[in-house]
Amino acid sequence: MTTVEHAPAELHRHTHGPGCGHDALVHRDHVDYLHDGHLHREHVTDRGVHYDECDKCKCAHCTDSCAQCDCSECDCPTCNHAQCACDGCADSCANCTCAECSCPTCSHAA
Repeated sequence: MTTVEHAPAELHRHTHGPGCGHDALVHRDHVDYLHDGHLHREHVTDRGVHYDECDKCKCAHCTDSCAQCDCSECDCPTCNHAQCACDGCADSCANCTCAECSCPTCSHAA
């Protein structure tokens, strides 16, 4: 069994989505919503829906969220701009579709 870490955000009085009044940022396989200076993403469970905080960049010198990080030398595997390390691939890890990807930070790599 795999456990997924998540950090629930404060309670919401509305559902984030198009037209909710919060800016949306695509981050890997989900959408984060900018809410009062931080980012939330929807998390559906068998007990209902709540919102989690977006992942924080794991670079030693960064305090931003992965959806907004713009570190010039970022090595965080969950940041939007992490680049695929496969030969000949120019995509970000979030968008890489290499059939036999060997990059350790791509979301589909085995």
